[in-house]
Amino acid sequence: MEEFIVAIELGSTKIIGVAGRKELDGSFSVLATAKEDASTCIRKGIVYNLDKTALCIKNIVGRLETSLKTRVARVYVGVGGQSLRSIKNVVGKDLPANTIVTIDMIDELRDTNRNMPYPDMEILRDAIQEYKVDNQYQVDPVGIPCQHLDGNFLNIVWRKTFYNNLNKCFEMANVKIAEMRISLLALANNILTEAEKRTGCILVDLGAETTSMAVYHKNILRHLAVIPIGSNNITKDIASLNIEEDEAERLKLKYGNGHSNDTAINSSETITVDADRTIKVSEFSAAVEARAEEIVQNVEHQIPFEYNRNLMGGIILTGGGANLKNIDVLFRNITHIDKVRIAKFINQDIHTLDPEIKAQNGLYNTVLGLMVSGDMNCAGNKLTNDLFGPEPQPEEPEEPTQPIITVEVPKAPGYGDNQSVDVVIRPEDLKEEEEEMPRRKGNGMFKRIGNRLGSWLGSLIDEED
Repeated sequence: MEEFIVAIELGSTKIIGVAGRKELDGSFSVLATAKEDASTCIRKGIVYNLDKTALCIKNIVGRLETSLKTRVARVYVGVGGQSLRSIKNVVGKDLPANTIVTIDMIDELRDTNRNMPYPDMEILRDAIQEYKVDNQYQVDPVGIPCQHLDGNFLNIVWRKTFYNNLNKCFEMANVKIAEMRISLLALANNILTEAEKRTGCILVDLGAETTSMAVYHKNILRHLAVIPIGSNNITKDIASLNIEEDEAERLKLKYGNGHSNDTAINSSETITVDADRTIKVSEFSAAVEARAEEIVQNVEHQIPFEYNRNLMGGIILTGGGANLKNIDVLFRNITHIDKVRIAKFINQDIHTLDPEIKAQNGLYNTVLGLMVSGDMNCAGNKLTNDLFGPEPQPEEPEEPTQPIITVEVPKAPGYGDNQSVDVVIRPEDLKEEEEEMPRRKGNGMFKRIGNRLGSWLGSLIDEED
């Protein structure tokens, strides 16, 4: 049977679907990709046009199925975008003196936390920070005696409306969701090293309309935030110089600089826009740098104070916006964190013929991170080329419509070994028995089964005679 994993990322400018297979050596082979423009249905990572989003999802799955020649039974979906954020919560429990902490106590704290009411918000994940056992912090408190236990949690929440709309889109597209996962955390698991998580680091995903960040320390997620500005804001600022937006994007990719040396810019130097028009380099650079600085300043503002100077793992940049020249220099200057690296690709070994993935420019990092984190087979039935053939069978076997009882028939002299007989209980038998039960005791249904079995034995004997 075919096996593969399908992941779909709903970004602000595009929806990407990837199907891949895990090989025996632990690497992954990308089997198919599909992409749809999402600019008319998703804004800042949030679905606002359900019909168009459902159509995009349906188109992506359809193209993947055509390439794979197999039905897609389910998909992994990345959740992100505006309103996704983390909230700290502490749940406490008083205990009799010298009570030993048990697993049940820990589960009770987690259940209490998961039931924490957040108006209009859905808890997508609760990240355990530490447990406070009396006055000491412990990662694993089970077996330790105490008289007060606190559970420190980081709840990652998303607006319920957005959550429900996303589910509705997949229902409308008739695509089953295997699991919804937080895109940034799937990305972190495949971008960050264990040393970076342990010593403390910040992952920054520079997207088109949002900038997402996650702070880790001692291998624990400490903070998550989504800032509603991204690299598209730089493009729009360039377009404000009376340039078409498509041309502004091209100029940004070719000439954009997150931190240029002002003294090296010639005031008379120009950039050619088209055959009839040029703009001054100084004006172009000012537009790019002003917005890039605003993005980095917002990231710096989101770093929790207690970790601001305690992140030896540094800053890890990824996403399409990380391709802006000298963006790492700008982060060093504003955050005063010297260690900055740009992650162009995930840590996994990926085999692919797709030129956009092979470019390793950060644009596919999130969807690839979702794919390699999947652990459920997403393959359905094989597609058939027979247009007039039978309908495809259901993915999962249906329950039998009539209960069957297997009866062991004892050996009779001259009639060979014992035989097993499948006796079908018909719906009318069950209905009749249900109607009879209030009026009498006994087991009339099984008596009828016995009678039917007796008739079968009689016919068997007649055949032998």
